[in-house]
Amino acid sequence: MFDIVATGGTFDILHKGHYTLLLKALEVGRQIIIGVSSDNYATRNHKKIVNNYNIRVEKLKKFIDENFKKSNYSVYQLDDFYGPTVLTRDVQAIITTQSSLENCVKINSLRESKGMTPLEIILVPLVEDKDGKVISSTRIRDGEIDVNGNKLTFY
Repeated sequence: MFDIVATGGTFDILHKGHYTLLLKALEVGRQIIIGVSSDNYATRNHKKIVNNYNIRVEKLKKFIDENFKKSNYSVYQLDDFYGPTVLTRDVQAIITTQSSLENCVKINSLRESKGMTPLEIILVPLVEDKDGKVISSTRIRDGEIDVNGNKLTFY
């Protein structure tokens, strides 16, 4: 168990993959810092978002309350992938998926260059649907699957 852990994302359309990521963060951290991409940062990264930052944060808080009944977290607006992980020595671990692992390695490199202890990287597997495809906000937005990865069929 870590005192303070960090995780992050765009959190546009919340789905089973987000649930898994947050569950791991809440399991291993006494306090969780959740970085949420600003609208500008999401756009710079070519993310198509449906909800603006304030709506995404509001929905994220509701999602955590409904699914985890936890309040040991804070939300931080991300304007880059580093966020608070390079601003404070207090963060001890970062919870991520394979798709963001490279950024976590860069975070640790910057932390070390600043004389800070590297974060323990806790890798959470990407959640897949029954066909082995990764559940993503893009696939949900495109009407391919629902938030649990179930195929949507139209008659």
